[in-house]
Order: sequence, then structure tokens, then C-alpha cells
Amino acid sequence: MFRRILVPTDGSELSKKAVREGVAFAQAMKATVVGFYSPEDYQAFLANEYLPPGLVPKPNYQAKLKEAVDANLASIETVATAAGVPYEGFSLPAATPWPAIVEAAKEMGCDLIFMASHARKGIAGLLKGSQAAQVMTHSGVPVLVWREEASHA
Repeated sequence: MFRRILVPTDGSELSKKAVREGVAFAQAMKATVVGFYSPEDYQAFLANEYLPPGLVPKPNYQAKLKEAVDANLASIETVATAAGVPYEGFSLPAATPWPAIVEAAKEMGCDLIFMASHARKGIAGLLKGSQAAQVMTHSGVPVLVWREEASHA
């Protein structure tokens, strides 16, 4: 049914769990996993030629970006390889992840997006928004949203 499944990660523990579930789903479908990570675009906010504290100069940022991309895609590849699932990696920088996820699915010819939802509520949901909801709204392919079961302690 599904041949190419985009499995994005943001590097969080929840996302890592969703990657394992996405790879297991791809294995059951005999599909290829397209691992995806969207690093944040470099945005320098300069005021009077002053580089704010904590803002990494662009050349250093590019090196850190490559490290983050490599580490996040390698983590997906490791899970896919261990499961015997064909794997491809893809990365696309963006200011926010959801448009990059939608674009990656299109560019890589994916017919499903399998992603986690942080299910943020309250002020965090208002400020950060829901990447999964945006992907579902704008995607041209089906989106399977994985949520971790809440404990009932």
C-alpha cells in the first residue's frame, strides 16, 4: 500500500520513539524509510554591527548544522538498518519544520508521512503550535500521527 514513508525527527525522545514505530510500520508495509531532519535556518539579528551573545557566526553555524543533520539522520538510519528496512536520508533547512516536511515528502516521492505529535497544550501549544496539525493540513499525502500512550498512574 505505502512504498516510501517519510519519517521526520526533531531529535527529541518522543521523536526517537516515533522513528522506531515508523520503521516497524515501514517494515510491515515492505516500504522504504526516508529519514528526514529539518535544521533551523540561520538567521543573524545584527544591530549596529553587534553580534548578540550566544549567536554563533555563520561559518560556525554551518558546521554545527551539518553535525546535527548527520547525527539525526544517522539515528534513523541505524533503526532502519537494524530492522532490514531500505533507507534514504534527506534534510531541508527551514524556519519552522512543517513546510519542510511537506516539501520533503513531495521531493522524495513519499506516499505517507509518519510523524510524532508532542500534543502541546495551553501556552506551549499556542506559542509553538502543532507541527503535526500543520503537516496534516498542508500535505498532499496521508499523514499518520503517532502519539505516545499516556500513563494512567
